[in-house]
Amino acid sequence: MSGDPSSAGTDRAGVVRVMVVDDHEVVRQGVAAMLRQSQGVVVVGEATSPREAVAVAEATQPDVVVMDVRLGKDSGIEATREIRARRPATQVIMLTSFDDDAALFSSIMAGAAGYLLKQVRGTDLAAAVRSVARGQSLLDPAVTASVLERIRKGGGVLKDERLARLSPQEERVLELVAKGKTNKEIGDELFVSEKTVKNHISHIFTKLEVNRRAEAASYFTRRSPDC
Repeated sequence: MSGDPSSAGTDRAGVVRVMVVDDHEVVRQGVAAMLRQSQGVVVVGEATSPREAVAVAEATQPDVVVMDVRLGKDSGIEATREIRARRPATQVIMLTSFDDDAALFSSIMAGAAGYLLKQVRGTDLAAAVRSVARGQSLLDPAVTASVLERIRKGGGVLKDERLARLSPQEERVLELVAKGKTNKEIGDELFVSEKTVKNHISHIFTKLEVNRRAEAASYFTRRSPDC
């Protein structure tokens, strides 16, 4: 756990308290350094994993968390969900190396206020931090068009928290699993290799918190109105 005692407890008017979460030390320290150079922003803590992020957020009570989407083998989205549940006043900006509709959708569902690529300039990141601290959202409708379309369509993905974690391709794979298709049949239907199907199913198990194919199929059929 890596807090910043000298900054914790800052309450000067207009100062935004920020925590940075990234499993890569160079990136984490670089983001923190950029923010420290920004007027009206103070970094009160850093973390490298979801568990540590939740603990540091609990201890430092930041206004804004800058959270990496992927923390090694873990997910910053899970940490976001937990932090927001414990402290709704804390806003979270997701930071990622690439544009990913599935991660964007999951971030929105977890309560994130913004989603930025790591190529963002320091001044823009600081402006984003100040913006979400004021209660504004960074979710541009143009960027989130595919997500908003899925929300408008409704369906099982929005009815259940775990199903909301799945990417569109994972949803298709799971639907076919629920229909009793084999990995080869799923691969043939989706025009992907059997190995790719196995990888999707492994990710589905993790996201649905199940261990077997039958459990995943049962979970889907019980919670999706389309089945």
